[in-house]
Amino acid sequence: MSKTFYQKTDDIVERFELVTERISTIKEDHDLPEKLQAYFNQVAHFFMTVLPIMNKAADGTLADRTITECENDNDAVFAIYGEDTYPNSFLCPTYAVAELGQELGGPLSAIFYEMTNIIEAAFAGRLDKFTIYAELFLQIYGECQMEEEDKYRKESILDAMYSAKHDYSQLFMSESIISMIDADYDYYRNIIMKDDLSNDRYMYKYGMYIGPNERKIAAHLRSLPHEDVVAMARTYVEGYIKGFEVTGKDITIKDTVGVHAPVGFELMTREAIRLFDEAGLASTVRFGGTTSRNLYSSVPNKQCEYDHKDDRAYYWDKGMADRMLEVLKNTFEKNKELAAVFGGPAVIETFGEKPFEPVNHDANAKYSDKQNELNVYFASQNGQITNEYIHGEERSFTIIAYPIPEIGKDFNEIFNETVAVNTMDYELYKNIQQHIIDVLDQGETVHITGRGDNHTDITVKLHHLDNPAKQTNFENCVADVNIPVGEVFTSPELEGTNGVLHVTQVYLNELGYRNLELKFEEGKIVSYTCSNFDSEEENKKYIYDNVLFKHDTLPMGEFAIGTNTRAFVMGQKYGIADKLPILIAEKTGPHFAVGDTCYSHAEDVPMYNPDGKECIARDNSCSLLRNEDISKAYFNCHTDITIPYYELGDITVHTADGRTLDVIRQGRFVIPGTEELNKVLDEM
Repeated sequence: MSKTFYQKTDDIVERFELVTERISTIKEDHDLPEKLQAYFNQVAHFFMTVLPIMNKAADGTLADRTITECENDNDAVFAIYGEDTYPNSFLCPTYAVAELGQELGGPLSAIFYEMTNIIEAAFAGRLDKFTIYAELFLQIYGECQMEEEDKYRKESILDAMYSAKHDYSQLFMSESIISMIDADYDYYRNIIMKDDLSNDRYMYKYGMYIGPNERKIAAHLRSLPHEDVVAMARTYVEGYIKGFEVTGKDITIKDTVGVHAPVGFELMTREAIRLFDEAGLASTVRFGGTTSRNLYSSVPNKQCEYDHKDDRAYYWDKGMADRMLEVLKNTFEKNKELAAVFGGPAVIETFGEKPFEPVNHDANAKYSDKQNELNVYFASQNGQITNEYIHGEERSFTIIAYPIPEIGKDFNEIFNETVAVNTMDYELYKNIQQHIIDVLDQGETVHITGRGDNHTDITVKLHHLDNPAKQTNFENCVADVNIPVGEVFTSPELEGTNGVLHVTQVYLNELGYRNLELKFEEGKIVSYTCSNFDSEEENKKYIYDNVLFKHDTLPMGEFAIGTNTRAFVMGQKYGIADKLPILIAEKTGPHFAVGDTCYSHAEDVPMYNPDGKECIARDNSCSLLRNEDISKAYFNCHTDITIPYYELGDITVHTADGRTLDVIRQGRFVIPGTEELNKVLDEM
C-alpha cells in the first residue's frame, strides 16, 4: 500500500497562499539599503520562478507537460547555478560578501542555498515544505527590516535559521530515515516502475537537474538489446545477494534493500527492482533529506556545492547536534521493526565527469575548532544509533559503476569495456588471488615502495596467524559487494605499521589531490600535505576537511592489492584514469584506506574465504576500543588511496624467519600462478 508523508490541509493551503503572495510583492519594496534589497529581490525572483512548478504539482497537472515544457522548466529553475550566473549572484558567498559585507554576506548566501530546497519540494508537490522555506525567507526579510545595523541583522538571521532547523528537524530527518527503510513510501520508485521510459519526460518529475549526461545515458540504454540491460541488472543484484553469502549473513531475515541509482539508468534500475522483488526484497528509492541521496543526478555546479558544504557552521552547536540525534533515535525506535529488516544499500555509481579541483574562498563558512570536535562527536553518535537499529553484523551492500557520456568521444567503447570489466571471470580471479594470499600469509610485514616520482616507502604489519592451516590475514575479494573483481585486503596491525604513502595525483570522493602525502607512525597519520594550493595551510586544511574528515588523526584501516589489471589498462588506454571511481580505481593497484576497517561494526562476525580459512584480521587497536568506549572505536569514514601500477615499485613480504618474498616487482606480479595479470599490462 502506497504511503505519503504529506496530506493537504486547509491550514497549509492558506499559509502557502499568504506567503507566496507576499513574496511576489517584495520587488515593489524599497525599505532596505539598495544592495540588501537587491538580495531579497533576487531570492524572491527565484521563488517566483519555482512557484509555477509547485502549483502544477499541487493541482496534478505536472505530468501533463510536453517535453519542451519540461526542458524549459528545468532550464529556468536551475539557471541560478549557471557558470556565468552563479559567480554574480548572491548564491555565491564571495559575491554576497563583496556586495553585502562580511556580517551579512555569508549568512544570507547560506540562506539562499537553503532556499534552493524548494525545487525538490515543488516537484514532489509538497506544499508543506515549500511553505516552511517561504515562511523562513519572509521571517528573515522582516528581521532585516526591523534592524538598522548589520551586526543586529546578522544575529536575527542566525537566530531565525537556528530556530527553523531545530523546530523542523523532526519533519525533515524522520522522513529521510523512514523513506530509507519503508518500501511503502514509493513516490520515486513508482516513477521508475510505472512511467513510460521510452522518452525523457519521466525524469523531469524528480525535481533534479537534468543535463546532457542524464538524457544521453537514458538514450544509450534504450539502444541496447533488452537482454543486455537485464544482464547488467542481474550482475548488480547477484552481487548484493553474494555479499550476504560470502560474509555468512542471513539474507532471509531481510525484507528491504535501498536502491541507489543515477537518473537516466531507469531501464536497468527497473529490471533490478524486479529481480530484487523475485528475491523477496522490496526496494526503497528516496531523494533528498539529511542523509545520502538514493536517487541522484549530475550536480549543476560543483563549486557552489563546495562553497556551501560547511554552511552548518552558522548555527551548529551542541544543542542542535543533540536535537538531531534525539530525532534520529526516536525515529528509529518508533520504526525499529522496519529498521531490523533493512538489508543495506545496493548502489549504482557513475563516473566520467570532468575532474573537479575546488577553489577555496575566504567568504565560505568555516567551522571553529570547537565545532569540528562537535562534528566528530555527531558522526560517532549518529553511527552508533544507526548501527543499534540497522545491525552492522546483519547488513550488507553492493556497489557497481558505469561511465556517463561526459567521459568523452569514446563513451560507447568505454561503456562496453566497463560492462566487460564488471562481469570478469569470478573463478579465474578467485584462484589467482589465492596464490597471492598464500604468499602474503607467510609474512610478518609487507614493504611497499613507489618508483619514478612516487616516493612511497611504507611497511605494513600483519596479524599473527596462530593456525595458518585454518586462518588467513587477507580476504579473497572477487565480485560481490564491490564489483568488479578483484583485490585481496586486510586490516593491518597498527603497531608496527610505519612509513610514507605518496601518490602524484588521485581523486577521492570526487575531489582531486596533487602529490598527496601521508606519514604513518604506529599505524596512524602523524603528518600530511599535498600541492593543490599555494599555501601549506590551505593544503593541510583541504586534507583535514576531506580526507581526515576533521579528525586529528586516522588509523590505516585497510591494506589491499588490487588485481584488476584490465581495469587499469582501460583507464590508461582511454585516458580516463583520473575519472575512474574509487570502486574501480582501488582494483588497479595497491591501496590503503584511512579510517575504519572494512569490517566496521561487524568485527565479531566470522568471515571465511572460499578455501574455508577464516579471515582473522578484522580488528585493530582502535576498533577493539568498542569493548571499552565505542565512541573511540570508530571514525565513520573509510577512504581508499590507490597507487597505480606505473607508480608502483615493489611489494615484498618479510617473514618472521628472515625470508623475503616478492609479490610485485617494479609494477609486475611475480608469484607463480599470477602471470595472467601481467598480460594486459605487457600488451599496453
